Amino acid sequence: MKRLFLFRHAKAVQANKDTPADAERPLTKSGRVDAARIGRAMREQGYNPDRILCSPSVRTKETLQCANAELRSAAPVDYVEGIYDAPADRLLTIAQRLADARRPMMVGHNPGFEEFAALLVKESGAKAFAGGDGKARFPTAGLAVLDFDIAEWKELGPHRGALVGFLRPRDLPGG
Repeated sequence: MKRLFLFRHAKAVQANKDTPADAERPLTKSGRVDAARIGRAMREQGYNPDRILCSPSVRTKETLQCANAELRSAAPVDYVEGIYDAPADRLLTIAQRLADARRPMMVGHNPGFEEFAALLVKESGAKAFAGGDGKARFPTAGLAVLDFDIAEWKELGPHRGALVGFLRPRDLPGG
C-alpha cells in the first residue's frame, strides 16, 4: 500500500506589473495562515510524509515552510523543477520515479494538481476535482490524500487510487 499527499500551494499575491515574476510570487498573509492550518491538521490526523517533492517556486517553498512549522515533519525535501507549472502527465512521470518513499508529498500548482488528482483517483472520486462549472475543486492550500494498492510507484497509473482525505482550509476549525 502506498499513500500520496498532493498539497497545492497556499494563496499567493496576484501577478501584476508591480509583482515579481510568477515563480517569485510570495504567499499572502492569509496564505501563510492557511498553510499552517493544513500542517496542523496533517499532524492531528497522522498524515506524515516520509519524503517531500516541492516545486522550487517561492510560494510552494513558503507553503511547505509554514505547513511544516505545524506538521514538524523530518522528511527529506527535494526541490524538483519539473513540478513547477507541470501538467498531469509530467506529475505522473515524476511520481512513478519515486523509489523508497511509502508516503511522499508533492507540493505544487494548479491546474496540474487538480488534473493529476482527478487522473489518479477511481472514477467515483474524480468528481471531487473536476468541476464543469469552472470553479476550482482543488483550492489553494488544499491537500488530497490518495491511497494506492501498489507495491512500487512505477505501477502508479490512471484511476488506481482511492481518495481517503481532502483537507481544505475553509473546512477546518476557524475557517
